[in-house]
Amino acid sequence: MTVPAFHDVAIVTGAAGGLGAVISKRLCQEGFRVVMTDVDEVGLERAARAIEGQVITAILDVRDPASFEHVVQLAIGKWGGVGVLVNNAALTKTTPLFDISPEEFDAVTAIALKGTFMGCQVLGRHMRANGYGRIINMASLAAQNGGAATGAHYAAAKGGIVTLTKVFARELAANGVCVNAISPGPLDLDSVRALLPAEKLEAVTKSIPAGVLGDPDYIAKMVVLLADPNAVSAVGATFDINGGLYLR
Repeated sequence: MTVPAFHDVAIVTGAAGGLGAVISKRLCQEGFRVVMTDVDEVGLERAARAIEGQVITAILDVRDPASFEHVVQLAIGKWGGVGVLVNNAALTKTTPLFDISPEEFDAVTAIALKGTFMGCQVLGRHMRANGYGRIINMASLAAQNGGAATGAHYAAAKGGIVTLTKVFARELAANGVCVNAISPGPLDLDSVRALLPAEKLEAVTKSIPAGVLGDPDYIAKMVVLLADPNAVSAVGATFDINGGLYLR
């Protein structure tokens, strides 16, 4: 396997805060060059300033393939190519099942599911042409248990991401491109605490067999592991990190 010089160039979507910012920071700490992307320009710049390392920012609408192409060209111009894509962007809602409007369903699935598809498709083409790539999709425990603490639209989108991971993995594996997913349970993030009322978050935490919320940086370390050039045998897998809430 020939590893290109830009194997350590990573695009991270939804990087303005939450898990995306944690992943971007960990990648930089491990020597990756990172393009942090989001639609939230202010939050994106704030998150990037908190990171030491080779990092640039770019506005990205994950629903738009042309927007992805723009970011790819930016990375090529800066560092010669892209070796890693982390599809992390999502819109998390906890709307009760029978209160979800068609518009809200479309908005949630467009960012998480369509956005992941567009990222895999656009970057998959570039990586296939280069004979190398690592794509890591962020799924969720909600994809496996129906979303006990999140909305049905979010759970459905994350379930679709698990399936898309298999589809793209099978298509791209022979071209040196490994596609995998990580499926976290509830994480110890400010964004999670903002989403769930204190009493609900306490109940969720008590329901976890391990007894604690997940460590976001551990998820980020899993991203680094899957982004490694030696991860050639990790193909189409979904890695469960949920404290024992879902056991295969």
